[in-house]
Amino acid sequence: MTLLEVCVDSIDGVGAAVRGGADRIELCAALDVGGLTPSLGLMRAAADCGVPAFAMIRPRVGGFVYRPDDIAVMRADIAAARAAGMTGVVLGASLPDGRLDEGVLSALLAEAGGMGRTLHRCFDLVPDRSHALEQAVSLGFHRVLTSGGAKTAGEGVAVLAALMEQAAGRIQIMPGAGISAQTVHLLQGLPLREVHASCSMPVAEAAAVVAFGFGPAQARRTSEDRVRALRQALIARQ
Repeated sequence: MTLLEVCVDSIDGVGAAVRGGADRIELCAALDVGGLTPSLGLMRAAADCGVPAFAMIRPRVGGFVYRPDDIAVMRADIAAARAAGMTGVVLGASLPDGRLDEGVLSALLAEAGGMGRTLHRCFDLVPDRSHALEQAVSLGFHRVLTSGGAKTAGEGVAVLAALMEQAAGRIQIMPGAGISAQTVHLLQGLPLREVHASCSMPVAEAAAVVAFGFGPAQARRTSEDRVRALRQALIARQ
């Protein structure tokens, strides 16, 4: 059966994902900017959710070229994730030209020894995905989260197919971006082992919250029903 990973950024989202049938949680803060490192309290709470939980390790918004101070923060965050009981971590680092930064990634993965290790969508920015995939294998990542370099996994399906063929079981290719019960059919034909989705829905914030700049006019929240619907759609395609 295809494993369903759901990304969430709140303890309510954790509960909704688990109740809806998620097999694994990607735990973040600030999903509206692609996900940042979650708080220690949230990691501790998610560690007891009943399914494996991976922590996003991303210290700030923006690109993935990191300075020494950023790297020190990331190493400390990995140690905190381990202490909190996280099953794994999700991370990435780039050189200015978009290639994977093997030096930084090696240092971060050394800190994450014994934990699950996912390379995040910095992979979608690389100039040569075939070479980057071999780097990910050599570095010791367990999976690559990718849309195939497109805005959505459905648009990147041909590249995803090529990456899965190249991976040949040495590393998992986990499609993500724009996957839902309504779009998963676009991945038909792929040998899916794992998929990644937010399963979120828009919710309106209170006018005062928006007026004071405490939140956007329209936020997104994990939907238990959308998780369940995607779970069922994945079962139906088996």
